[in-house]
Amino acid sequence: MKKIAIITGASSGIGREFVKLLLREKEIHEIWAVARDKEKLSRLQKRYGERIKTFSVDLSDLDAILEFGKIIKQKKPQIKYLINSAGYAKFCSYRELSAEQTVNMIDVNCSAVAAVTLLAVPYMKRGSHILNLSSQASFQPLPYLNVYSAAKSFVRNYSRALHEELKNEGISVTAVCPGWMRTAFYRRAFIGARQTVNNFSGMARPGNVAAKALRDAKKNKDTSVYGMYVKTAHLAAKVLPQKMMMKLWMKQQNF
Repeated sequence: MKKIAIITGASSGIGREFVKLLLREKEIHEIWAVARDKEKLSRLQKRYGERIKTFSVDLSDLDAILEFGKIIKQKKPQIKYLINSAGYAKFCSYRELSAEQTVNMIDVNCSAVAAVTLLAVPYMKRGSHILNLSSQASFQPLPYLNVYSAAKSFVRNYSRALHEELKNEGISVTAVCPGWMRTAFYRRAFIGARQTVNNFSGMARPGNVAAKALRDAKKNKDTSVYGMYVKTAHLAAKVLPQKMMMKLWMKQQNF
């Protein structure tokens, strides 16, 4: 039985960093790289070799996710790692997002995480790991990033609760909560809004965040927080009222 890793959002950013790290693990026979962009997936496979199997899936489309689930059912691999790293944000006021855009963001950031996870768990055994990309944005509500912060709060709470449910089966679930990272995330997030996020303190390298996340998953931790800046924000969110945290955010972003 092949041992595989499934990585969504694998064609760029932190998803690609997870691909690079898991290629070092000899027990992983294949890495199933899932993303929407076929061209980027093709480049990924050419660069990293035959162990990379690519799947073009629109993660905002439940039917497309279920079709991917049929492939899992047909192949019946042993899933050693599932890493849900696909997601995106928009830096703007609620006025500048349509209902369709908002639901699409929720589908990719929330619904897809839960759907892919539920399709994968039956093919996991003791010692398997699920890593779901949450965010520092999950620690408190963020005006002008409201849908994204709410979505990432869902991912964090869902992951930690599922970790408890799967503990007796020997499967860990880790909510990975990075701050700002040097990725292409911002290309999609900036839409030219008048009021936009503009302060990116504590910027980290995605490879460092991914490496710590894998270490934490192997320690069966339900949360992974990288860097002193994000750890400080995490602590502050535990002790300060959310209204105060929002005021600090608004001041930091010069809103």
